[in-house]
Amino acid sequence: MPAFRQVGEKQLPHPVLCMAWSPKRDLIALANTTGELLLHRLASFQRVWSLPPSEYTGKEITALAWRPDGKILAFSLGDTKQVVLCGVEKAEILHVFPMQSSVTCMHWMEVTEESSALSSFYNSEDESKLFLPKLPTLPKSYSTTSKIFSEEKSDEIMNLMGEVRLNVLVLGGDSGFVELYAYGMYKIATLSGVSGTCRSLSLSSDLKSLSVITEVRSADSNPQICFIQLDTGLLSDCLPEVTRMARKFTHISTLLQYLHLSLTCMCEAWEDILMQMDLRLTKFVQEKNTSTQVQDEFLELLLWGQSSPELQALLMNQLTVKGLKKLGQSIESSYSSIQKLVISHLQSGSEALLYHLSEVKGMSLWKQKFEPLGLDSAALEGAITAVGSFSLKANELLQVIDKSMKNFKAFFRWLYVAMLRMCEEHVPPELNKMTQKDIAFVADFLSEHFSENEELFDRKGKYFNVERVGQYLKDEDEDLVSPPNTKGNQWLKFLQESTHLKESSLLFPSFPQKSLHFVKRMMEAVIEQCLQKPAEVIGKSVKQAVFLPLYSIPESSENTSRLFELPCLWNDKKAKMHHVVFCMPDVSPSKLYLLRKGTDPNRHVPNSVVSVDLSHYLDNAEEEEDAAQRNYLYSCLDARFYDDEMLTVVLQGSQEENRRRVLAQLPLASALSCESEFTWEPERRLEQQSGAIPCQGLVLGNQWRELENMKAQFVAVNGIRKVACVLSANLRHIRVFEMDVEDEDDEGAESQNASADQDGLDATMTSEGRSEEAMEAKEEGGERGGDAFRKTEEQLESEEAL
Repeated sequence: MPAFRQVGEKQLPHPVLCMAWSPKRDLIALANTTGELLLHRLASFQRVWSLPPSEYTGKEITALAWRPDGKILAFSLGDTKQVVLCGVEKAEILHVFPMQSSVTCMHWMEVTEESSALSSFYNSEDESKLFLPKLPTLPKSYSTTSKIFSEEKSDEIMNLMGEVRLNVLVLGGDSGFVELYAYGMYKIATLSGVSGTCRSLSLSSDLKSLSVITEVRSADSNPQICFIQLDTGLLSDCLPEVTRMARKFTHISTLLQYLHLSLTCMCEAWEDILMQMDLRLTKFVQEKNTSTQVQDEFLELLLWGQSSPELQALLMNQLTVKGLKKLGQSIESSYSSIQKLVISHLQSGSEALLYHLSEVKGMSLWKQKFEPLGLDSAALEGAITAVGSFSLKANELLQVIDKSMKNFKAFFRWLYVAMLRMCEEHVPPELNKMTQKDIAFVADFLSEHFSENEELFDRKGKYFNVERVGQYLKDEDEDLVSPPNTKGNQWLKFLQESTHLKESSLLFPSFPQKSLHFVKRMMEAVIEQCLQKPAEVIGKSVKQAVFLPLYSIPESSENTSRLFELPCLWNDKKAKMHHVVFCMPDVSPSKLYLLRKGTDPNRHVPNSVVSVDLSHYLDNAEEEEDAAQRNYLYSCLDARFYDDEMLTVVLQGSQEENRRRVLAQLPLASALSCESEFTWEPERRLEQQSGAIPCQGLVLGNQWRELENMKAQFVAVNGIRKVACVLSANLRHIRVFEMDVEDEDDEGAESQNASADQDGLDATMTSEGRSEEAMEAKEEGGERGGDAFRKTEEQLESEEAL
């Protein structure tokens, strides 16, 4: 009875580039060559959802990583040099941030270290909810112009925070580019001095060191694979302070995202006004071909109640009474939407930003604790001032909206009555009354809006000059065309005359000539500068502790995919060790090597390098006729750490008559039982001294299974969920296994739901999966072939069992 139960098999339409199991659920994420991200469930390899490539993010996925709680999936894009955080429940892109270099590998780990200072912080971290109102969700009626964010994003954005316990996303790229992001959002370290291109990363869960596998190229020889260990002791020593600081800055990052989306909604509400203007008033003004200005004719109508025949014809035929009424209602509705967004979203978001920045400033004043991490109180003071200026500008916009609404209402009311009189229709008595104040409003409106001013929009000819709110929402550096009139403002006059208050740091600058967008970008730049300073300081504290050249890459493998290739890194949290598993096919094709280093760079580890001899017959048969077969040679195609005690390997027979592929579990205890110690000569590569490496024989027992009818090449595993996924050499044929049970002879055993999702995804996720599966059945012609494979294998297994 073969070990491991096969629960799914599929022929995919496109080659797979990356695959990663969820740490918490029976879900595997796949990225293919088209830039599509797929999520599959373990049971029958059912597809849950797919995220197609987007022109806004990119189409070349280079790496995948799951957040430790399994709720967020991070992936990097090579063509646009961006990292994207995607929500797992609904396949929604929640956050995108640019990178200086293309990311080649990523690793997301959770800190397991505890301290008394942290436990009290975990309990009190969410106290901001006691002082700040809950941020309202963004309105459903607006979808953001960036097209990568869907409706009602505010809740999802706040969910980006995740658990309070610190988790760190490590990103590596070309030319030794390595960055660390707390909670996947806030950059806490930019590392320099790493040589080569990063192939694999692993940050220890105690934050003491970071292991990196790099590919170092030189002009005179083949590229070589090196193991580098970086000492990140500052992060470990200041763990409570790093957690507090990172948590606060992650709050700030999510709030900036919230303000950005709120402003986008406001711009769309304003575009609704602009569209209505374009349809009615602008067209109306442009079609007027007399020499006199529209403004003069309207003023004549206002003063004498009489209009030219042409104006009357345009009003009655082009604008119409019904059209005017509808236009007035839609513009008033859009103004109200913008007003609500400013009050409920911009102002409450700004208040929350001020709260968190003030707390971070308080932390920065505790110099003994936070100065080593690079917190600068002066820079934070500048950030608080910038947020204050943004709040002032939002308040100024409210006043402009209020004035514009009054002017528009007065204008539309007056014009409506004038048009009713032209039609000789009955004018309601409540509309017939017009005060001197109303006449002044209409006159102001006419002088401001009906002119030949072409500064707001690049259009030719006479047209209706769009209202003043729009200039605040334009993302440009130019000054406002119609800044607010501050003449007679007693407060500003008092400030100008006061020698002490004029330059006071207690007062926020207002930037009266600039738009809201300009002030927002200025605020983001100042806050971004505050965020970057700790990353620079912490990055400079990281030093290289170990540099070990392992082996050179043969020229024959230059064109093969690097995304799946060994070496593979693993952090043993209990033993506080870094493990590296790799092969050196040019030196010893039938051996698997294991390198171990302590997470503390100064700690000595016995048996730091050992090897496993794969030249054994797997069946361990005792019959005489099989004894001669025991010396079969196997080479390792891929190896991944199943857990701290087990290694999952894909083996291939090296002789021509034995080319079978095998999936096996290799216990590390047997490999590490060597008594002899290896002495490393640092000036030579490991492959040049491989003969001195202690070697152990292969011990598998019954923990292996032959992979029939499949040219298996790569494997992805999750020891927590006890699952494995094997990928063929053509990157399109996949088999999924449950690793803790033996395969059954019953033909229907594989169709059972092997392991339902223990944590329970949403019902929506299940329904999405069914519809996706239906679509998938149509588009994948190889599906029937996969079923045929499955039946063939079952028949072979039952024959073997008999």
